[in-house]
Amino acid sequence: MNFVDYVKVKSWFIAFYILLMTVVTLFMYTDSDGAFSTGNIIYLNLICLAGAVLYLVIGYFYRRPYYQMFHQMNISKLEEATALLPEPQHPQHVMVNEFIRRLHRLHAAQLQQQLREKKDHQDFIMSWIHEVKLPITASRLLMENGMTHNAEAAMDKLEDEIDRIDHYVEQALYYSRIDSFNRDYLINETALEPLIKASVKKYAKLFINKKIQFQMAGSPLLVHTDGKWLGYMIDQIVSNALKYTGENGRILFRCEEDAAEKRLVIEDTGIGIKAEDLPRVFDRGFTGGTGRTEAKSTGMGLYLARQMAQKLSHRLTVDSIEGESTAFTLHFHKFKQE
Repeated sequence: MNFVDYVKVKSWFIAFYILLMTVVTLFMYTDSDGAFSTGNIIYLNLICLAGAVLYLVIGYFYRRPYYQMFHQMNISKLEEATALLPEPQHPQHVMVNEFIRRLHRLHAAQLQQQLREKKDHQDFIMSWIHEVKLPITASRLLMENGMTHNAEAAMDKLEDEIDRIDHYVEQALYYSRIDSFNRDYLINETALEPLIKASVKKYAKLFINKKIQFQMAGSPLLVHTDGKWLGYMIDQIVSNALKYTGENGRILFRCEEDAAEKRLVIEDTGIGIKAEDLPRVFDRGFTGGTGRTEAKSTGMGLYLARQMAQKLSHRLTVDSIEGESTAFTLHFHKFKQE
């Protein structure tokens, strides 16, 4: 900072000085007793002006080392900025240094968050590639070997593998769109029953093959949501329920309502979730403990469902009794007119 810039910084002081000296000069000049001669008034103004200039010059040279150190700092990394901050010479300098340190901490936290998200993204991509290769390989083997033995059974299995590929592709699509969610949703009054039936129809083959009963309870509900995103959330919960529910099991869709909210409960009679695993069910990449690792998974379905629920101002919760059942509940706020 040069002297001219420093004077500009002190513009309020200079303006106050000029105003003050103008008032004092007018008071002395208009004094009815004539105690102050013109020469005395000029002399007083010159003395005060010299004092003001001296104050500005001394102040500039006192603070110049602080400003020069800022200009001379050779910073190649952000971490060096706070370590090389010059020693404050004024309370304002203390505030500036503290502000810079806060910015550094904020930037470091944001950088760590970005690094974590990048690593999570890379982990998901690697896991997704690994998982999608399995049905592709299985499909290739079926096409090479299965057709020569039992073509009908081979085609049935091939369809299953294609469905798995479709599931993983859909998951990757929604994962890529979650960050731009705010540009891709529309809230409308939506009936839950058609979404439930569409999800059951989508996984009808699994229901049939595993002889799993599909039941609905409660009165059909209308909720304010985005039907496309809610449909995907329901699909993820149903897919998870089918994965961990054995043959001859049951999946119940129950609609509930009270004064505060509406709820959709999806309950299965599967193997349940360990109590210590419940807080981590919606974590990115979580695939469960013993008994839930048999079915390969990217561990992203329920994570995406929870993220979507939060962005739509819904809540997604889980309750489970290990070895008996698991219930996922979607909570929808009620509006005053409902």
